[in-house]
Amino acid sequence: MAATPTANRRHFLFESAGDQDVESGARLYDRRVAARLFDYLIPMKGKIVLATLLMLIGSASQVAGPFLIKSAIDGPILEGDLSGISLVVAIFMANGVIFFLAQYGQTYLMADVGFTVLHNLRVHMFWRVQSLSMRFFDKTQAGRVIARLQSDVNAMQELITNGIINTVGDLLTVVGIVVVMFTMNPTLSLLTYAVLPLLFLFSYLWRVRARLVFQETRRILSLAISNLAENVNGVRIVQAFTHEDDSFDAFRTINEEHRESHKQASRLAAMFMPAVEMLNAAALALIVWFGGVQVLELEMTSGVLVAFILYVTRFFEPIRQISLQYTVFQSAVVAGERIFEVIDLEPDVANKPDATPMPPIEGAVTLDRVHFSYDGETPVLKDVSLQVEPGMTVALVGHTGAGKSTIINLLTRFYDVTDGSIRIDDTDIRDVTMESLRRQIAIVLQEPFLYSGSISDNIRFGKLDAKDEEIVAVAKAVGAHDFIMKSQHKYFTNVRERGQGVSMGQRQLISFARALIADPRIIVLDEATSNIDTATEQLIQRAINSLLKDRTAFVIAHRLSTIKEADLVVVMKEGRIAEMGVHDELLARRGEYFNLYTMIFRYQGTDSAAGDS
Repeated sequence: MAATPTANRRHFLFESAGDQDVESGARLYDRRVAARLFDYLIPMKGKIVLATLLMLIGSASQVAGPFLIKSAIDGPILEGDLSGISLVVAIFMANGVIFFLAQYGQTYLMADVGFTVLHNLRVHMFWRVQSLSMRFFDKTQAGRVIARLQSDVNAMQELITNGIINTVGDLLTVVGIVVVMFTMNPTLSLLTYAVLPLLFLFSYLWRVRARLVFQETRRILSLAISNLAENVNGVRIVQAFTHEDDSFDAFRTINEEHRESHKQASRLAAMFMPAVEMLNAAALALIVWFGGVQVLELEMTSGVLVAFILYVTRFFEPIRQISLQYTVFQSAVVAGERIFEVIDLEPDVANKPDATPMPPIEGAVTLDRVHFSYDGETPVLKDVSLQVEPGMTVALVGHTGAGKSTIINLLTRFYDVTDGSIRIDDTDIRDVTMESLRRQIAIVLQEPFLYSGSISDNIRFGKLDAKDEEIVAVAKAVGAHDFIMKSQHKYFTNVRERGQGVSMGQRQLISFARALIADPRIIVLDEATSNIDTATEQLIQRAINSLLKDRTAFVIAHRLSTIKEADLVVVMKEGRIAEMGVHDELLARRGEYFNLYTMIFRYQGTDSAAGDS
């Protein structure tokens, strides 16, 4: 889907709006949201048509009830016709059964429609979020994304399951009541309708205020979810720095704001319903007074007066429901804008229309005068050129912010170069599909991420159709097999969320096995051995030496042993390549690498080299 100017503008708002968020610009009705929602409803048109038919039957049944009572009073009751009364009662009961069946069928069908649309919206949103570029996640809090996947989609559900059909049904019921009342007694009908201008005026003023309050409620809810997600993910740091009280105070403040916004909404709702009831009572009082006089003067039958009283009660009931549906409608409009805003986002890094699959690669990598900036202003890489032959192991070293991880991010197309090019086997990586590129590159990060599931499942994530024997083989190759076999359920031992239950070094070994089982041509190790003890590293280093044979490797180096065995050491400084060579050669030059080497040993007193980027 091509990005439109509107989509691009919304992308910017979603990323940078901060606490204000984007719902502050929501309107009472957005035709675009309605049109997009209609696209999701089209596949369910059969059920919607049937539900609409049942709604019409139910509305007709509601209108018929008071008229049947009027017919009984003015007919068989006055005439003393017992059989006629029995017939009217039977018709009245049958009408009630018809209303029950119509209401049941309508509710069931629309619930099915609503949950199907809910399912499809969540699937489309999740698919879009999974396809977005890293730049989006750099600028967007996870809690805000979760809020849109959860609370915003739920807000749409109520509108679809009950709001649309019920509102149409209520409107038809009101129209039917008006027609029947006017047919029975035009004068009394006009008198009854005299209170409607006051009702419409009050409803309008209430809706204007409710809209603002509701938007504020949605905004604060998004902040609360975002704050909660951030604190849950960062609970280790919170406890480590003993900031539990500060975090609690911050969340309590947001939660109190959320409570106050809901209290304002509740006050508005509490004001509206009694006002409608008061107008209802005023209309009934007019009917009883004026109609009673007409009955006494024999200008109107008792049955008509009773029917009018019942009709007025039923007349205001759908009006109350329509007014209450306003909050559902407003919630859905705001939620719909937020939902489709996410679905319409276009990734910054995407396949070209004519992109072709990357053929099996040999592993030659060329960086040709690469420039890059994350924000479009501050350069991170400046005129970086590098030629790596297939099978070479390249160690990237340098101070924090030197650009090491950025090279990795560009190689895997998490970002695209600002200028210059990156080629693999003389093919510009922007000319091939990202899926085919990334399937031939495996990454092991400094902070390994494990999913909830078994150890075997986490290793198999690198190759979903891997056999058990393959999983055991790569686990042995990286030195993970021994600790796995000592676990309670061995390879079927459950790993809790984010890898809880296994040590950081063990997580690294699992993630390393996950990368190796993919059998990549290029392997990226981003500080991958920084959390492994020396004894374990010696074991894994032997596995690396054999498994990297005929593979190209980029290693953001942490330990000296890794740098010493690299075929090429690239020293990064302020976004440029300061030096290149092998370990001994670079030390002999007594240049930037020598200074880095000497400084780290002086201050760390450990057998390690440069930090992360």
